[in-house]
This record gives sequence, structure tokens and C-alpha cells, in this order.
Amino acid sequence: MTRSARVPDAAASTRALAALLLVGATILAFAPVLSAGFLIYDDERYVLRNPHIQEGFTADALRWAMSAGYASNWHPLTWLSHMLDWRLFGSSAGGHHLTSLLLHAANAAALFLLLDRMTGATGRSAFAAALFALHPLHVESVAWVAERKDVLSTLFWILATFSYVAWTRRGGIARYVQVAALLALGLSAKPMLVTLPLTLLILDGWPLGRFASGSGRAARLVAEKVPLLALSAVSAAVTLAVQAASPAVGSIQEFPLGARVGNALVAYAAYLGKAIWPTGLAVFYPHPGPSLALAKPAAAALLLAAVTALALAFRRTRPYLLAGWLWYLVTLVPVIGLVQVGEQAMADRYTYVPLIGPFIAIAWGVPDAARALLAAIRRGGAKGTETGRPLRWALLTGAGAVLLVLALLTRAQAATWKNSLTLFEHALAVTRGNHLAHLDLGAALAREGRSDEALAHYTEAVRLKPDDATAQYDLGAALAARGGDAKAMEHYAKALALDPGYAAPHNNLGILLAKQGRIDEAARHYAEAVRLRPDFAEAHFNLAVALHALGRDEEAWEEVEASTRLGIKPPEAFLKGLAGKRGGSPASR
Repeated sequence: MTRSARVPDAAASTRALAALLLVGATILAFAPVLSAGFLIYDDERYVLRNPHIQEGFTADALRWAMSAGYASNWHPLTWLSHMLDWRLFGSSAGGHHLTSLLLHAANAAALFLLLDRMTGATGRSAFAAALFALHPLHVESVAWVAERKDVLSTLFWILATFSYVAWTRRGGIARYVQVAALLALGLSAKPMLVTLPLTLLILDGWPLGRFASGSGRAARLVAEKVPLLALSAVSAAVTLAVQAASPAVGSIQEFPLGARVGNALVAYAAYLGKAIWPTGLAVFYPHPGPSLALAKPAAAALLLAAVTALALAFRRTRPYLLAGWLWYLVTLVPVIGLVQVGEQAMADRYTYVPLIGPFIAIAWGVPDAARALLAAIRRGGAKGTETGRPLRWALLTGAGAVLLVLALLTRAQAATWKNSLTLFEHALAVTRGNHLAHLDLGAALAREGRSDEALAHYTEAVRLKPDDATAQYDLGAALAARGGDAKAMEHYAKALALDPGYAAPHNNLGILLAKQGRIDEAARHYAEAVRLRPDFAEAHFNLAVALHALGRDEEAWEEVEASTRLGIKPPEAFLKGLAGKRGGSPASR
């Protein structure tokens, strides 16, 4: 074998070994997620209590996945991945977590190979990918089953970029179609890929160097992205339409434009801070709303301007700094809060793709800065300063230490995601004024039978955010369970005043009214509950009982049949009493 044949073989072996080490290190760092359960927070409505997911790959379920704007999202590919997991693992949470972890490990390896393909800098590519793989900010995307969309969509992001690099080097309509197809798949997993065409333009500048040749080159580079930008525009339009119909989108009254812009500036800076010093991480960070002090966004704006100026100053000698910074700024735009979806000020999961940019800047910038510093020292007259092997060992040692610390922090952060109790107890320990953490911790405690503690957390959630309909409802349910019916009814009424489309308070009000003998009023609330939520099995049965008590047995029978179809098994005594007047039973009809 010739030397020229052996060198590529050695390089390929090095890349393969680095990719395998990345996968292994990722799995070790995130191993605690494999023993975690499902969470109250979104996992249940996404998977555990979602009949469409559990139905499997039927025509109806596939139609739902392709068309539903469920949970304020349109992401059919993500739904299909959850269906596959349910088919493979059922209600065993460990299997669902394993899928997300393997996707994250695959993303880390793929990112390394992509960076190496574009730059030829194997060591730097490996370090950037390792930062991505092991950073604690990415625990949320991996440990949260409901965030499958992050790890799944990112795989298609990286694959689309691979195909784009191949197209820039070898051309061909088939390769361009492949880029578009992978982008479409990624968008169907999570619409955050709307910025992918812009990141391709960034990569055209560095490391691909496609802006360097020919006049009018920039216009041509933009023009070739038009079909991809059109795909992104369609996805953005669908997403905005789905979210506009959802109560998850904050109103301009609740989140004024000034508050959104101010919080966005602070979030841009805060994400960088947490990337450098990843402590105090939580599943939910309360939005400050209009109360945000002007000094914070002003300071954040100055920081962002300074970093931008630095990146521009070195754009010719260190172009990766500008590329990494633009990647960060651009990819955060869809989730920075200018369109406020949810009540969070920021979220760790939103950094999953954006931090690739700063990680690239660090992986390339630190070695170059170290070499420049040593060269300056030598020019200053220091004798015997070596910039070769000792520098490489120093950089390797430093990189190893950083990655080890990140891996240990990631394991610790992953352990907080073990269950709803550990997750929200941790959130309360590291944040202030966190109404959602109180609310979901209360729900977790209630399921453990710790009703007194649950009531205290529900009460605090309502104190912190009295305009939260769910908090009012949960506090009402906790009071009703302790016999405080009158107070419970007050909180149910407040929940309905805040959210007239909320079915559960109608059902619970009906139960309390029926206890008082006010059957006609109870029936009206049950009927409204099933109108708002046709799949509300308990409300259907409660309505059947109320209608039977009112002598409206034909209507009662229809509700019994509806509740039976939805999985309720009515008591035999009730069925016999109703069937005695009509004949037959739901099973025989």
C-alpha cells in the first residue's frame, strides 16, 4: 500500500474513532435520563394520554398527525416518531428517553463529521461537537420526551447541510432536491428550521468561501436559496396560523411589544452567560412582562453590540467569529419571544441549535488566540518559547478539563429530570416567583397523596399569577377534595372567567352542583364540558347521570354510549336502572 493510500485511511479511522467517542461520551453523560419517567408537564398530553399516539399507524391517526395543530404545534414527523416509540415501548418511559438520547448522540457525531467535511480541521470540529454533545443547556431537549422535536429536527438540519455542501462542490439538481427534501422533513419535525436557508448563507461566507469569487456573487447565492426560503415561508405561515388559534400565544396586552423586545435582548445575553457558566438551569423561567427594568435590556444591548463589533473587526482574519455569531443571532430569532408562545422568558431548549455558532467560535478561536499570544510573547523577547507540541498539549488538557466539567454538570442536571417532583423542586430552588413550578409541583404532590403540600403550592401559584386559569382550577380541585366546596366553586368560576373554553371547571362545577341537588344547573355545566371537549369521557357519563335524574332517559342513553366509546365503564346498577326503562344496553346496541 502506498503512503498516499494509507494517509486517507488513517484520517478516516481518526474520524470514525472521534465520532464513536462522541457517541459514547454523550450516552454516559446523559445516562440518568434512561431511568426517568414521564412528566406532568406536556409528556402526558403528548404521549401518555394521547389516544392518537397510542392508536398507532392507522389511517385516522396518520390523518391526525398530518393535520392537527395539537399543543400549539404542527409537526407531523414528530408525532410519527412518538407513535413508533409507543409501538416499540408502550408506556415504558425509558424506551422513549432512549430514542431521544440516541438522536442527540447521532446529532453530535453528525455535527462533527459535517464540520470536518467543511473545514478539514478534525480536532477543532471534534471539540465543537463535544461542546454541543455535553453541554448542560441541552439536557432539556434530551431529557424531556415532549421535546423530541428538538433532537429529531436537528438531525435533518445537519443532514440537509451535508447535502448542501455536496451540492456546492459537485452540483446537480438531484442534490439540490435532496437539500429541499431534508429541509421539508426537518420543518415537519419542528418549524425552527425556517432559518436553515440563512445559515447556509452564513456557511457560504465561512467556511465554504463562496462569497469570494466573482462580482454579483452575493446576489446569486441568495437567489439559489429562494426555493428553500419559500419552504421556510410556508412552514412559518402554517406555524403562525396554528399558534394564532392557540391560547398559548400571549396577547399584546399581557406581553407589550416593548417588554418583548427588552426580554429578547436580555435572553440573547443570558443564553451566552449560561453557555459559559451553566448553573441555575430550570425547566421554566418566569417572564418579567412589563416589569422588566430598563437597565437589563440596555446592558444586554451593549454586550451584543460589543460582540458584534468584535466579530466584524476580525471578519477577514478570523471569519469563523462572525460566522458563529451570526449563526447564534439568526437561529434564535424564531424563539426569542417577539412572537410570545407560552409564558417563559427563555428556555434552555431554545439553545439546542443556536449554540452551535458560539461553540464553533470557541473551538477555532481559542487555539488561534493562544498561538497569537505566544507569538506576541516571542516577538517581545522571550527566549525558548515553543509554540508547537507544548501548546497542543496545553490545549488538549484544557479542552479535556472543560469537557469533563460539562459532562459532570450534565449528569447532575439530567438527574433533576427524574420525575415531576425532582424537576419542579429544582426549578423552585433556582428561580424566584415561578408560578408554573408551584403549579406542577402541586399536581405531582397531589398524585403522591400529599394533599396539604399540594394545596400550599396551588395557593402560592394563584398568589403569584391570579390570572392563570389552570392554577385557579387546580386550587379549586384541591379545596373540593378537602370538602371546601364553596371556595372550590369560586375558583372554578374564576377559571371559567379567565378561560371560557376550559372544559374541566364546567365538569367539576357540575359535580358540586349535583351534590347540592341542583341537577338542572349541573346538567348544563356537563353539557358545556362535552361541547367544549367531545372526548371528555367523565363529563359524558356525568351528564348521563344528571339527565337520568331529570327523567330525560333517551338523552341519558346517548351520553352513556358516548362515555362507553371513550373508555368509561358505567356501574352495572346505573345501566340496569336506565336499561329497565328503555331496554337494551350500550353493548347490545
